[in-house]
Amino acid sequence: MGARRDVAQLAPQAVGLGARWRFVADQAGVLGWFMLTPALLYVSLLVGVPFVLAIVLSFSAATAGSLSLSWVGLRNFAMVLADPMFHRAVANTFLFTFVSQALVLVLATVQALLLTVAFPGRRVVRFLMLLPWAAPVALSSMAWTWIFDSTFSVINWTASVIHLLRPGQWWYWLGTPDLAMIAIITVHVWRMLPFGTVVLLAGMTAIPQDVREAALIDGAGFWRRLFQVEVPMLLPIVTVVVLFGVVFTFTDLSVVWLLTRGGPYNTTHVLASLAFQRGILGGNLGEGAAIALFLFPVLVVGAVVMLRMARRAEVGA
Repeated sequence: MGARRDVAQLAPQAVGLGARWRFVADQAGVLGWFMLTPALLYVSLLVGVPFVLAIVLSFSAATAGSLSLSWVGLRNFAMVLADPMFHRAVANTFLFTFVSQALVLVLATVQALLLTVAFPGRRVVRFLMLLPWAAPVALSSMAWTWIFDSTFSVINWTASVIHLLRPGQWWYWLGTPDLAMIAIITVHVWRMLPFGTVVLLAGMTAIPQDVREAALIDGAGFWRRLFQVEVPMLLPIVTVVVLFGVVFTFTDLSVVWLLTRGGPYNTTHVLASLAFQRGILGGNLGEGAAIALFLFPVLVVGAVVMLRMARRAEVGA
C-alpha cells in the first residue's frame, strides 16, 4: 500500500514534467536555441578562441618558446606588406583559388549531368567518385608525389610513350615553379571535385521533372535546357558550392605543404603555407598571425556577396 501511495504521489509530478517538456518542445525559438547551443559552443571553442588569439598575436612580438606578448602595433603587418615573398604568396593564393574552383565547377557540372543518366554500374561509379573526398589528404598526397616524381612520374613516362615528349625532354613537375603550381591545382581539383559533384547532383535531381518536360515540349535542346532552365534553378546551390570551395581553398595549406612545402625556391607558397612556415617553423608567431589574418576581410566580403546572390536567386525563383 505504501509503494502504491508513493507512485500515486509521483504520477502528478511526472505528468507535470512531461507537460513542461512538451511546452518547451512546442516553442520553436526555445527549441532552436537548445539545439544550436552545442554547435555554438563547439565553434566558439575551436574557432572563436584561436581566432581571437591570432588577432592578439598579430599585434605583438610573440615568438615560439616565449610567454611575453609585447605590443608592437602594426609593425608585423608593415613587415609583411614589404616582403616580396608575401606578394608572391598573395598572387599564388588567388591563382590557386580561382583556377581550381572554376575547374571544379565545370567538371562537377559535367559529372553531375552524367550521373543523372541511368546506366549499368552507376552506383559503383558514384561510390568511386567519393573516394578522393573520403581519402586522407596525407595519404593521397603521397600517391600524387609519386605521380609527379622527377624520375618515376607516370605522366612523363606515358607522355614519352605516346611521343608528347621529345627524346631527352622531361618534365620536372615539382622542381619547376609553373609545373609545380599546375600540379598543386590538379591535386586540389581532384580532391574537391566529389563535393561539388554530390551537391550539384542533389540539386539536379531536385528539379521537378515537369519543368524539363515543358522545356522539351517547347523545343529546347540540351544546351538551352542547361543554361536557361537548370542553371538558373541551381544558382543558389552553385553559390553555396563556390562559397565553400573558395573559403576552404583560401585557408588550406595541406596540398601545398605536402607536395612542395612552398618550393621550389618559395615560388608556390600560398598565404596559409607561408603563415605556417613563418609562424610555426620559423617561430615568429606575430608575423605568422599577421599573414594568416590578411585575407580575413576579403573572405568576409566575398561570403556576404555570395550569400546575398544566393538569397536573391531563391527569391527570384
